[in-house]
Amino acid sequence: MKRNSLLITFLLLSAFLFAQNDTPKTYSFSLEEAINYAIEHNYSSINASRDIDAAKQKKWETTAAGLPQISAGIDYTNNFELQKSLVPAEFFGGQPGEFAELAFGTKHSMNARSQLTQIIFDGSYIVALQASKTYLKYYQNYKQKNKNEVREMVINSYGNVLLAEENIRILNKNKTTLDKTLFDTNETFKNGLIEEENVEQLKITLSSIVSNLNYTLRLKEISMNMLKIDLGIPLENELILTDELQQLSESNLDFAIAAPAFEVKNSIDYKISENLVDQRRLELKLEKSKALPNLSANMNFGYNAFGDDFQFTSADQKWFNYSNLGVSLNIPIFSSFGRQAKTQQAKIEFEKATTQQTETEQKLQLQYQTAKSDYEFRVEQYASAKENLRLAERIERKQNVKFTEGISTSFDFTDAQQQLYKAQQNYLQSMVDVINTKAALDKLIQTNE
Repeated sequence: MKRNSLLITFLLLSAFLFAQNDTPKTYSFSLEEAINYAIEHNYSSINASRDIDAAKQKKWETTAAGLPQISAGIDYTNNFELQKSLVPAEFFGGQPGEFAELAFGTKHSMNARSQLTQIIFDGSYIVALQASKTYLKYYQNYKQKNKNEVREMVINSYGNVLLAEENIRILNKNKTTLDKTLFDTNETFKNGLIEEENVEQLKITLSSIVSNLNYTLRLKEISMNMLKIDLGIPLENELILTDELQQLSESNLDFAIAAPAFEVKNSIDYKISENLVDQRRLELKLEKSKALPNLSANMNFGYNAFGDDFQFTSADQKWFNYSNLGVSLNIPIFSSFGRQAKTQQAKIEFEKATTQQTETEQKLQLQYQTAKSDYEFRVEQYASAKENLRLAERIERKQNVKFTEGISTSFDFTDAQQQLYKAQQNYLQSMVDVINTKAALDKLIQTNE
């Protein structure tokens, strides 16, 4: 009975822990918190870190190739049919001119061996060591580039969710206001004071708002899921954003004034182009090094045993030891100009990489000018959209009063409403544009951290 109770308790506890693991989590992030989380948990960031780990192992693999190498092995041979040779029969008392068959060797033989090898000088190995450092540096730079891209991606996704939320809030507000206006207008129509056309016009506007609201609700869910993927969060988990769109846009408005001078050579894209040039330079150096002699040494040690019967595990088996030390010097002399052709190919690739680096430098300068201009334009557009929204709200209020008092038509009121709705959308979009263009500009000037 006691065992059954313990088993039931264990099963209940296991089920509880399993249920706890399956319970969706709730995350709450400001924009900066979201960026920091994504840099560590974004799927591409995780793999970028693994690339660095793999590059470190590759570097050690290259280094280890020039360190002492030790190998060992056992060789066993079963000569079930010994090779025979012919020897003059007179050696064994036979007639001159006749030959006798003679088998050499034993049926069984075994060799236990070990070998130590060491590179003394090899130009290719020296270049490979330098290349492994460049290889690691490339992935470190790529990790930084990935970090910059993840940062921009999260900013854009975060802003899209806030934009959808603000759109929903404004559309709900507009719907509430229009519902009341429609109700009042319909009551006035019932009393015979206005034409039915005024009611129908408001119904068309309300239908458009409801349609946009439903679409924006679906868009918010999609945008939220995209942000979760960028963060590396499972889609079933809940995500709460603590920053507001207005707050984020205003925090970026002074960036043009405080923007540092753009140093192309500090750009991560330029550093990656430098990695390519270094790689091509080392490839050229590698081809040149193949014209140098290489020197290596090896030492062998082992035991041999022979017998017509398999008795190698017996204590009576006799083993014969051997050892030797060797030095190998290889001197390239003439390759029918094949080596020279490979060197020239590597030189051409190096020159191409240098030209590509110059092109990258020019393109980065242009990208910076474009991004800075785009950002400044979005800041100006934000100020204009803000003022236009203020004016549109004022016009809509006046037309609402005139329409209620019967001074203006429903068409004039609808035009004012549509102008207001458009101004609201433009204002919200201008805030997102400020945030996104600032992120794009920031990505260009971002350096290694």
